[in-house]
Amino acid sequence: MPPKRWAQPSLRRRLLAFLLIPVGLLLVLDALLTYGVALAYSNRVHDRDLSDDALSLSQMLRNDPVEGRLLPQARFLLEYDPDGPNYFSVVSRRRGLLADNAQFRQIAAPPADSPPALYKSTLGSHTLRVATVSIRPDSDPTDMLTVSVAETLSDRHRRAREILLMAVPLQTLLLLGVLSLVWFGVNYGLRMLQPLTARLAAREQEITPIGEADVPQEILPLTRTIDALFARLRDALALQERFIADAAHQLRTPLAGLSLHVERALADDSPQNLRDALTHMRQLTLRTARTSAQLLALTRAQSPLAAPAEHVPVDLARLVPQAVSLRVPEALAAQIDLGYQGVEGPLPVRGDAASLQEMLDNLVDNALRYAGRGSNVTVGLAPLPGGGVQLRVEDDGPGVPEEWLSRLGERFFRVPGNAETGTGLGLAIVQRIAERHGARVFYRRAPQHGLSVDVHFPPAAVV
Repeated sequence: MPPKRWAQPSLRRRLLAFLLIPVGLLLVLDALLTYGVALAYSNRVHDRDLSDDALSLSQMLRNDPVEGRLLPQARFLLEYDPDGPNYFSVVSRRRGLLADNAQFRQIAAPPADSPPALYKSTLGSHTLRVATVSIRPDSDPTDMLTVSVAETLSDRHRRAREILLMAVPLQTLLLLGVLSLVWFGVNYGLRMLQPLTARLAAREQEITPIGEADVPQEILPLTRTIDALFARLRDALALQERFIADAAHQLRTPLAGLSLHVERALADDSPQNLRDALTHMRQLTLRTARTSAQLLALTRAQSPLAAPAEHVPVDLARLVPQAVSLRVPEALAAQIDLGYQGVEGPLPVRGDAASLQEMLDNLVDNALRYAGRGSNVTVGLAPLPGGGVQLRVEDDGPGVPEEWLSRLGERFFRVPGNAETGTGLGLAIVQRIAERHGARVFYRRAPQHGLSVDVHFPPAAVV
C-alpha cells in the first residue's frame, strides 16, 4: 500500500512550518510590545492629568483662606473620578494635616512653586501613583502647603488593554495577509520545478544529463548528483554491453570447436577417434572456463557500481611468497624454474588481499604461459627509494618486441606471432586492479630478453 500523502516529507509543509512558527511567535512578541507601549503612553497621559489635578488644587488653596478645612469645590475635585477613587492630602508646615481622605506614604515636600513630583506609593494592597506640589498661600506667605493627589493604577492598565485590543486584530489581519502572500509565493516558487519534472517524466530509457538550463539554483546540487548517478549508470550499461560482446566474441570459437568435435565423435565412434575428440573437447572446455573467469574478473575490476573493497594494511612480504609457493607444482609440470627474491622485514601496502592475490596470479600465469619450457620466472619484492613497494615478475623467455610493449594491458591484446593460446585479458586485469590500489604498472624488456612487469605501490600511509 502506498504511503499516505501526509506521511511523506513535503517541501511545501516544511517551508510553511518554518514560516508559521516564527510568525506566531512574532505575533505574541508584538502583542507584548504593543501592550508595553500602550501602558507607557497611558502612564504618561495619566501622570499629566494627575499633575494638573495637583496644580489645580494648589491654585485653589493659594487664593482661598485656609482655616483648617477644604472648600467643597476642592474636595469635590479631588474625590470625584468616574474611573475610580482618588486620594488626597493637604499638609501645612505650620499647622500640620489640614485634610485628607486616606493615609498613604508620602515623600519629603518638594520646594515651593516647583513642578509636581511624581512617585509611587502604597495604600493597603493597592499601588498608587502620587503627584505632590508645594505652594505658599497668599493669606500667609510664611507658611507652605504640601498638596498630594493620588490614584490607583487600574485605569492605566485598562486603557493599555483597550489600546491592545484595538491594535492586535489589525496586526493579526496584517500577519494573515503576509502569510497568504507567503503561501502564494511558496506555491508559485515550487511551480518552477514543474517543467523539469515534466521533462524527466517524458523520458523513457534516456539517461543523458539533466542539464542546468531550467534548473533552480537551490536544487542544482540534487540534479548534479543525479547526473553523476546517470554517468555511473551509463558506464555500467556500457560495461555490460561490452561484456556481452566480449563474451560472445571470445566464446564463439571454443563453442564452435566443441560442436565440431562432438559431430566428429558422433560420425566416427572408433576408440581412437573418440579419445582424440574428447581430448580436444577437454582443452576447449578449459579454455572456455578460463575465458569466462577472466571476463568476470575484468568486469568486476572495471565496474563503477561494484562496492569498493575495504583497503587494509597488507604485508606483501607474507602474501607474495605464499602465493608463489602455490604455483610451484604447476611450474614444475611446465618445466619452468619459478623462484622468489625478497628482503627481510615487512613490506606493507594498503589494499584488498584477495584482489592483490588475483593480480599476482595473473602476472605469474602470464609469465608461465609465455616464457616457455626450460625458462626461469622470478617474482621479486623490494622497497622503493621514495617509499612504497615494487613487485616485479620477470622471465627470460622470448619476451615482447619493443614496439608492442606500450599495448600490453589492453583488453584482448596478444602479441602477434605468439603461438601460445590465451585470452589477452590477464594483463588488463592486472592494470585495473593496480589502478584501484593507486599503483602503476611498467612493462620493459628483461636483461635476458624476456619480459619484466613492475608494479609500483605507493606508501601505505597515502593510499
